[in-house]
Amino acid sequence: MATFGNLSDRLAETFKNLRTKGKLSAADVDGTVREIRRALLDADVALDVVKQFTAHVRERALGDEVNKALNPAQQVVQIVNEELVSILGGEQRRLQFAKNPPTVIMLAGLQGAGKTTLAGKLAKWLVKDGHTPILVAADLQRPNAVNQLQVVGAQAGVPVFAPEPGNGVGDPVRVAKDALKHAERSLHDVVIIDTAGRLGVDAELMKQAANIRKATNPDEVLFVIDAMIGQDAVTTAKAFQDGVDFTGVVLSKLDGDARGGAALSVASVTGRPIIFASTGEGLDDFEPFHPDRMASRILDLGDILTLIEQAQQAFDEEEALKVAEKLATEQFTLEDFLAQMQQLRGAGSIKKMLGMLPGAGGMKQQLENFDEREIVRTEAIIQSMTPAERRNPKLLNGSRRLRIAKGSGMTVTDVNQLVQRFEQAAKMMKTVARGGMPQIPGMGPIPGAGGYGGGKRQAAKAKKKSGSRSGNPAKRAAENAAIASGVTPGGGDAPAGSGFGLGGVPKGAPSEEELAALQKLLGR
Repeated sequence: MATFGNLSDRLAETFKNLRTKGKLSAADVDGTVREIRRALLDADVALDVVKQFTAHVRERALGDEVNKALNPAQQVVQIVNEELVSILGGEQRRLQFAKNPPTVIMLAGLQGAGKTTLAGKLAKWLVKDGHTPILVAADLQRPNAVNQLQVVGAQAGVPVFAPEPGNGVGDPVRVAKDALKHAERSLHDVVIIDTAGRLGVDAELMKQAANIRKATNPDEVLFVIDAMIGQDAVTTAKAFQDGVDFTGVVLSKLDGDARGGAALSVASVTGRPIIFASTGEGLDDFEPFHPDRMASRILDLGDILTLIEQAQQAFDEEEALKVAEKLATEQFTLEDFLAQMQQLRGAGSIKKMLGMLPGAGGMKQQLENFDEREIVRTEAIIQSMTPAERRNPKLLNGSRRLRIAKGSGMTVTDVNQLVQRFEQAAKMMKTVARGGMPQIPGMGPIPGAGGYGGGKRQAAKAKKKSGSRSGNPAKRAAENAAIASGVTPGGGDAPAGSGFGLGGVPKGAPSEEELAALQKLLGR
C-alpha cells in the first residue's frame, strides 16, 4: 500500500541489519528500536503512540522470548508485527446492525476527507452483502454537495433521499429525520447520512453534527479521516470525539503517497476501532479494515487473505470448473482466455493485488512499470477476431492477422505476440491441470512432470537411444529393462499428480523382485 511505502522500506532495512546476527545484544535491540522510532516519527505517527509502541517492543525484545529463539531477528519482526496489530486496534470490528431495521449510519468528518464518495462506496459494499441501503443528502452547505451525492448514488446503483436543493438551502436535521420515515416506508434496511463538513473544526459544525445525531439516534457514527493529513488527524479526531463522539473510524485515501501516520495513530489515541479503509478513487476500492492484515502489509509480509477474498468475489466457481475441464481436454480457446481476463479485471487493480504478495516491497520498480492497460489492449485484439478465429487460432493467416490488427488499433506484431503468449499459456495451464509441473523458461525439463517437458516425451526419446550407458552391468540391464517397458528410469513416466515422479510406481516398471532376480542372473 503506497501510504506506508516509506515506512515499509525503513522497517525492512532495519530488520535486514538484524538478520546477520545470531544473537542480539542489548545494544542491537536499542539500535533497532531507535531506527523504528525514527521511521514511525517520519511517517507522522503521533509522538505518544510512538513512545508507547517502542517501549513495548524494547521490553519484549530484551526478554526471554528473543534470547531463547533460534532466529532472534525473526522473533523481533514477530514482536513488531504483534505490536503494530495492537496499536491498529487489535481485532477487526464489524458494522453493528440494528435489531429492527433500518440501521442508521451517520458519516462525520472535515470537508475534503472524502465523505460523499465514501457514502457511495459503503452503499455499494452493503448492496453486495445483500442489504438495501439509501443515501441521505444532509450536507446542505457545501456547493453542489447534494448533486455530487446523487451522481455517486447513481454510480453505486443506490437511491438518494434529497428533498432539499442544498447550496445553503434547507434544514439538515429535518432532512435526516424525514429520511428515516421514508426508509421505513420504502423498506430500506440501511440509512447512510452524509453530513456537512468544514475546512476546520468549529462550533457550528459540531453543533449541527450533534443535532443530527440526537435526532436520528444512529447505530453507527463513522468518522471519515484523510489518511494523508498526518499529525492533524489526531487533533481532528479528538475534537470530533469530544464534540459529537463516534463509534468507528474510516480511513480514506489510503492509496496516497504521503506518510500515512493517521492510520497508526487514530485508533490508539481515540480508543475507537478502524472499521473500513478506502484504497482508491473507484467505488470498489473499499474494504473492511483488518489490523493484522494491515500490519502484515506494512512489514511487507503480504496480505494473502484479502487477495483470496477479492479473487473469490470476482471469479465464478462454476465457470472455473468448466475452464479446468477445457484445459484438461485441450479445448481451451481464446474466448475462454478473454473471459478469464475479464474476470481478473473484475477483481480490482491487478497492480494492487500483486502488491499484496509477500515481498512485494522488493518488486517496487516492476510493479510501478506494470501497465494494466495491456489487458485492455489484449481484449481489443481478441474482440476483433471472429468467433471461429477465437475458437481455432490456426485459422489466423497473414491477411486475417492484418485485419485484426487494424480492427483493434494494434500492429500485426502485437497480434502475433498475443497468439504466441496464448499458446504458451494454454500449454502450461494444460500441464498443471493434468497434475504435472510445467517447464519454466530458462530451466530444463522437471523430472516426472506430465505434459510438455515431462516424462512421456523423455521416455519416447529414451526409446530412440541405444539404451543405458551405465558402467554397472546390473544397473545397465535394469535401466534397459525399464526403457523397454516404456518407462524412464527413476519414474519419469509418473502418473498425473505425482510431481517430480514421487507419487507412485509407474505402470509397467520392473518390480524389486524382478530387479533382484536380474542382478542374481548377472552374478551380482
